Amino acid sequence: MTTTTAPPTTTSVVRFEDVHKSYGAVHAVAGLSLTLHPGETVALLGPNGAGKSSALDLLLGLRNADSGTVTLFGTSPQEAIAAGRVGAMLQSGGLMEEVRVRELVKLARDLHPRPYPVSEVLARAGITQIADRMINKLSGGQEQRVRFALATAGANDLIVLDEPTTGMDVTARQAFWATMKEQADQGRTVLFATHYLEEADAIADRVLVLYKGRLLADGTAAEIKAKAGARRISFDLDPGEHGAIDENDLRELPFLSSLSVSGTTVRIQSHDADATVHALYRAGLYPNNLEVAGLGLEQAFVALTEAEEARTA
Repeated sequence: MTTTTAPPTTTSVVRFEDVHKSYGAVHAVAGLSLTLHPGETVALLGPNGAGKSSALDLLLGLRNADSGTVTLFGTSPQEAIAAGRVGAMLQSGGLMEEVRVRELVKLARDLHPRPYPVSEVLARAGITQIADRMINKLSGGQEQRVRFALATAGANDLIVLDEPTTGMDVTARQAFWATMKEQADQGRTVLFATHYLEEADAIADRVLVLYKGRLLADGTAAEIKAKAGARRISFDLDPGEHGAIDENDLRELPFLSSLSVSGTTVRIQSHDADATVHALYRAGLYPNNLEVAGLGLEQAFVALTEAEEARTA
């Protein structure tokens, strides 16, 4: 396959500076400032209504900010896109139906100033075998791979992906991210929004968490987990003479942020795991199969957003 390295750049790839965007009384983006750099793979996370889609719309020039500035490669989003520096794969927007896959891919690469060969685009997206199929005969996962092909029909310096692997099976998702890693290794910046937090944990070298239009957290997945400030504790307990675990005793443990009991298995999140475990034994509770581990990215994400919700309520 052709490997075209992204041209060197001394400027940022993406820059938001105190950006605001409202829709009536809804502040979708509220003073957002961030910078993306060449070669980064960045996950954009946030609960529904956090402002992810609005931020991507501003980045791609689909909407204009009410105030603040959005620049790509030191120019406006429209200029960067016209120069063929940006490829995007969005959830919204349909595909032309009465054409074949190969025809649609050929159109996309013919419009790109730095196109790849059609055969290469098809192979990279894993759609060579369906190249002669009509668009309206595709499954949801196949449509996603066609959208990916259109977004990577040329040598873009920035690739923007909104929920890119929705509808793909495990094999297709693995192949997709292997391709994205190749793009990043060639110096391109990959920005993706996803609800699959395990993908962000495994793939992104930087994670941005949006909440109510603001940047709540920015760092590596490990840093985001550490920022949540909690650890997971799981163990089994003897249900006792009444055949059930008394949750009231467990809720008295110090530093708990969450508690769940399923049968004889107890799962806890604690802001001081050592103190919580010591208190277990002092309370006369003797756990079996005790495990203490850091939060996964999903649990950290939930902990951060719930803490922010409580702080701003």
